[in-house]
Amino acid sequence: MSDHSQVTPGMLEQARAAGIDPERLGGLIERVRREVDEGLLSAVQIAIARNGALAFSASFGVAEPASLFSVFSATKAITASAAWLLLQSGALDESERVADIVPEFASNGKDAVTVEQLFTHTAGFPGAPFRPLDWLDPERRRVRWQQWRLAWPPGSRYEYHPTATMWVIAELIERRSGIAFTDFVRTRVIEPLGLHDLFLGLPAGENGRVVPCLPVGEPLTDADYARLGVPPPPVTEVTEDAILNFNKPEIRAVGVPGGGAITTAADLALFWQALLHGGLGGTRLWTEATLARARRVRTGDFTDPLYQKPASRGLGIVVAGDESRTYRGFGHGNSPAAIGHNGAGGQIAWADPATGLSFAYVTGGHDRNPIREARRSVAISSLAAVLADPRAAGRE
Repeated sequence: MSDHSQVTPGMLEQARAAGIDPERLGGLIERVRREVDEGLLSAVQIAIARNGALAFSASFGVAEPASLFSVFSATKAITASAAWLLLQSGALDESERVADIVPEFASNGKDAVTVEQLFTHTAGFPGAPFRPLDWLDPERRRVRWQQWRLAWPPGSRYEYHPTATMWVIAELIERRSGIAFTDFVRTRVIEPLGLHDLFLGLPAGENGRVVPCLPVGEPLTDADYARLGVPPPPVTEVTEDAILNFNKPEIRAVGVPGGGAITTAADLALFWQALLHGGLGGTRLWTEATLARARRVRTGDFTDPLYQKPASRGLGIVVAGDESRTYRGFGHGNSPAAIGHNGAGGQIAWADPATGLSFAYVTGGHDRNPIREARRSVAISSLAAVLADPRAAGRE
């Protein structure tokens, strides 16, 4: 296979013109190449955007500039941003009870769940099952809503819901807009922003561009975790089999609202520019009031049980917040106001209003060693967070 890792002087000049420090960018590129050069990851893309435009993008290993990647939970911000349009228009309100919109959802004590709790992972059903292909049959959806049970009272705690709440948000979008969820996202968000390489519901003809998901490395044993002084990660629905499901065209076509987006790093970085500015290229989708509403932390003093750190969740996005931000997917150099949402396998996506930067890192290799993956993500995000060239401030 060919190696497409070349970074040209023209690419570096484009970055410099956007106020990116060339020396710091060189350090980021060197760090991103490491796992590719070592043979752990076969395909990686990165992209940096600023001032509403792409500043730099590069592909490493067998990835090409047109290669597409599954970005898993980085999808949640895309789905959430579509629902923000309904909040903005008044067609949906975060204080509404879900059961008042989806009556089938009221069973087993779920009648108390609010729209806001879906966005903030405080709804109380983190492990509720849902098969992606069931989405295609409205009757199967209704059966699922009726079957789901609460693990704890809604609003009483925070626990990450890998996919369950986003299925419900997609249902709310359909019921309040009258439009199929994937059509709504495409026609109201993706197409107006001009993001031609961002898909939620992949057309069959695009499958040849997608880099397959591939587990890499050796998993840590319980003894390894004990030596590191950390507990083994909890078993969730995000298994290797679930990851590999996204290599199937029929699963990609569904547009799984909590994890099914497929894109390039470039379009993912530009999407996050849109969340900084309310739109792109003269097209404004979200008002400043809507963006402020979405960014406001709703989880209060709730603690993430995995990391024992404050959850710091807005409406479908993560807010960097305090010095614990690296546990939330950000770099040491990100400001407290940075927003983002990463994805399984080490996908990175964030934007920082303090520097105007947005950053995306995507890979097809899913490291079986979560400690190594987490350290890589923090290192790369930390290098990306400080790319803005202070010497360029007067030229902008």
